[in-house]
Parts: sequence; structure tokens; C-alpha cells
Amino acid sequence: MRILVVHNYYQHQGGEDMVFHQEINALRQDHEVTELTFQNKTGFSGLLQFLSYPFNLIASNRIKRAIKDSRPDVVHIHNIHYASGPMIISAVNSSRIPIVMTLHNYRLICPSATLFYKNSIFTNSLTENFPWTAVKLGVLDNSVLKSFWVACSYWIHKKLGTFHKINTFIVLSDFAKSVFLKSKINLPSDNFAVKGNYVADPQMSPQAKGESFIFIGRLAEEKGILPLIEALKGTSHFLKIFGAGPQQHEVERLTADVPNITYFGFQENDVIQQHLIDANALLVPSICYEGMPMTILESFALSTPVISSNIGILAKMVIPLYTGLHFDPFEKRSIIASLDQWQSLDSSVKSSIGANCRKEYIDKYTPTRNMSTLIAIYKNVILNTKQS
Repeated sequence: MRILVVHNYYQHQGGEDMVFHQEINALRQDHEVTELTFQNKTGFSGLLQFLSYPFNLIASNRIKRAIKDSRPDVVHIHNIHYASGPMIISAVNSSRIPIVMTLHNYRLICPSATLFYKNSIFTNSLTENFPWTAVKLGVLDNSVLKSFWVACSYWIHKKLGTFHKINTFIVLSDFAKSVFLKSKINLPSDNFAVKGNYVADPQMSPQAKGESFIFIGRLAEEKGILPLIEALKGTSHFLKIFGAGPQQHEVERLTADVPNITYFGFQENDVIQQHLIDANALLVPSICYEGMPMTILESFALSTPVISSNIGILAKMVIPLYTGLHFDPFEKRSIIASLDQWQSLDSSVKSSIGANCRKEYIDKYTPTRNMSTLIAIYKNVILNTKQS
């Protein structure tokens, strides 16, 4: 199969880039893959890219040339924000090539992309034909102008029917699918296929767990790291924190001279894996709608249970007393109560939960299972295009 994979890099590397590279490398083992990438820029060049967001002729011409050169059976689009833009969808459609698009976030229905604003879930855009509330609040980078331009770009293409030219949208979970179906994007349920993320099998033997809990991730408001620290300070629960981000200085300040909390900063994956396999449990205190956290998949692969907030997909991925526990991330007492409950469990129960985590990984999140699902999606859209 010949596959053209299209992706738009942000200015700073993120999880979407990791998924893109994972899939490219896996697909190349059995298929002929061409990649076409765009890069968001800063300064004047970045401004021109952003202004061209709704109708980027340069990006559209690039993808037409790539299709002519590679003659793909299917085109798979990942991120289109903002150097490429939604017009590339019409460019692919004009070549009569089936299109698959992965929705890594909710930008299609809200300029926030995360449905998160100022420390809380923000869902106003789901019920508005045009996300005026999001624009007025400046949900994108606290900018009314940026929020308006992104909202306009997607609203224009919604009116033009651009998104109906996508044969299949890939979403990471049934939860994400339900969010899109509730929105005013007005796409049929049959246009969505669920395919989660995956991680490579670390192939590390399970071992006895230590006493410390562990947090791994971006140090940002939506990840709930500061409330977690405030909840655990001065308790008998030990916490290791790995990561970097906009709240790093605040994390360093809050954890200084706190004996039960240690901040390790940004570390390479092999170092983090060693701490994760030894951890009592992974803590995921997110206060936003997560996509599908790679840290949870890595934790499952290492037989390490997860104690998470009860928001969005986390309420589905983490099953109480099967793969971990839940807490209310907005309630300090709830966080402490969950950790106290975990500590009170018999060691045999914890071991059984760890084994369940490994089973969840094997059943749902391996590269083989993931790529099998992706190839089935490709074959389905190719077959349906030939029959239409």
C-alpha cells in the first residue's frame, strides 16, 4: 500500500509529533510511505502563515505535487494548525484520493483545541454554531484576535463542506467521539473510527513496587500539578515529579525543602522508565479532557497502577480497583483519601491490579494491535472510494 502521511509541526515538539513519528516508522515496515510535513514559524514568516490559515495556496500546491509524485492509495492527515490549514483537505479531495484524518484535539470545534480555559473544562463551543464565547474570552493564548481567526478558519470550511470530504476521522477514544457528535460540527457517526495511541513494549520484568508515587508530564495548569503538590505537602505520601513546562518555577518553589516531594526536572525516557517501574502508582491529576496520555500506556506496560482524576477519558481508561483508583482533582480531601485507600490495600491486591494493567496494555495498546486497526481503516476507505 502507498500512503502519504501529512503533518504540521508546532513550534515546540509535543505528543502529536510522537504519534506521527511512531506511525510513520511502523507503517514503513510493510508499506511504501511518503511524508509531507509543515513547520510553524515565528516572526514575520509565522504571521504570514497564520494569516494564510483559511486558504493556504502554497500548502495546497505542495500537497498536490506530493500526490502526483507518490501516487498514494490513501492520504492520512494529522495536524493542520496552522502552516498547512484546512484547504489542503480540498486539495487532496480534488485528486480523488481517499482521506483519513486523526483528530488529536478538539480544534475542529473550538479554538482552544483542549476544551479547557482558566482552570476548568470549557464546553460552550459544542453548542454554538460559531464559537463566539471562546472568541470573546480569548481562549487561544489569551488573544481575542487569534481565537477569532482560528474560529473563522474552521467555520468557513465548515460552511464550505470541507470536513465532509474526509472519508474517516480517527479519534483516540469513544469519549472523544461522543464529544464531536454532541457538537455543531454535524458529522455523521459513521465518519468516525476509534483508534487509540500505543507504546512499544518496554520488555522489562515486573518488580516489587516502592513507596513513592510518581507524576510524569508537562508542568502546566491543565495537568493539575500544583493542586496535587498542595494536597500532598506535609503528608506521609512520597511523590516524585518528572517534567518541564510553564509552571516549572512554581513547582520548584513549592517543592523546595518539602521532604516528601522531589522534583527531578526533565529526564530521558530510560531514566523515567526505571522510576516508573519502581513506583507505587502513577498519579494523573489532569483537570482537562485528555486525549490518551502516553504516560498511562507506559505505566500499564510496566504493570504500574494508575491513580487519576475522574475527568473525560481518564474515567474510562482507569478502572477503580482493576487498574487503579480515581479522585476529584479539585478536592484536596479526595486526592488524599484516594492515596490513603491505595496504601491500605493488601499487597496481593496491588499486585493483582498491576497484573491487570499489563493485561490492559497487551489487549489494547501494543504496536501490533494499533497498526492492525489503522491498516483496516485504510483498506476500508480505499474500498469504499472504489465502490462509490
